[in-house]
Amino acid sequence: MPMPPIDMTAPMTVPHAPHAPAPGQSGARRPIRKIRSHGQTDQGRLRKSNEDQFLVARLTQALQVPQTSVPREEVQCGNPHGHLFVVADGVGGNTAGEHASALAVNTVANFVRDTLNGCNQAGEGEGERVLLEFQRALKHADACIFHEVGQRPELRGMATTLTLAYCLCNDLFIAHAGDSRCYLMRKNLLYRLTRDHTLVAEMVRRGFLDPEEAAKHNLRHVVTNVVGGSDPGVQVEVHKMPLEVGDRLLLCSDGLTEMVPEAEILNILHAEADPEAACQRLIARANERGGKDNITVVVAHFEG
Repeated sequence: MPMPPIDMTAPMTVPHAPHAPAPGQSGARRPIRKIRSHGQTDQGRLRKSNEDQFLVARLTQALQVPQTSVPREEVQCGNPHGHLFVVADGVGGNTAGEHASALAVNTVANFVRDTLNGCNQAGEGEGERVLLEFQRALKHADACIFHEVGQRPELRGMATTLTLAYCLCNDLFIAHAGDSRCYLMRKNLLYRLTRDHTLVAEMVRRGFLDPEEAAKHNLRHVVTNVVGGSDPGVQVEVHKMPLEVGDRLLLCSDGLTEMVPEAEILNILHAEADPEAACQRLIARANERGGKDNITVVVAHFEG
């Protein structure tokens, strides 16, 4: 069931289900002509390594990748090329998590390039195909991880969350597994577009636990759905929704959301006109609050 967004001027309400905000009521949507984006990752203050990965790419036949873990892309979007943003948070220890997240991101990027490079519009039928291909992409990454484990048994159990956003013209496609997140800021409201695939989040959805209890529950980090892990068969959550000029997109690992409240995330996204500055402030704030985990953020602004 859709939950209300976070309002900058109201007490914080944490949505626990994806909610696609309605398009503006002013007639035809203005076309998005420019996308400015930036991605950044940080080890945090307590971890000995960084198992997060991110990707910022423009989807052409060559898959232009300006960032896999450093500076900003600014592109004119008059041509109908898709833009791909990915965040992955690896688990497994002893570098296995780092290997899983890198393998998953590269596998998904190559799969998407090979299957969607001829897609230059997102009509109703084409949109369904895009969602289906993203489900296949994450399942393919899942299979690749298990194949790698078969070749290297020391990596057994490695896994990763993966949250993907694909922007084509004025449409946003999301594919997701795990507890990294995708948010959309629209008209000073923050919408959480993905569910957390965790034991505690599922208890909240079923009414067994209050959201206030969940925030401090000692099992809140038990992830129930990942790419890789102990058993094959990732369950891919997908969504499609319209984008509007002025929207701002955030993908992040839980190293951000565990440290920084959503109301504060909204304030930073609203205050920073530059995606790179927003990334830097979000990571700095997470580290100021303790930096207990790796922190990865990708921010994109959609302009007319």
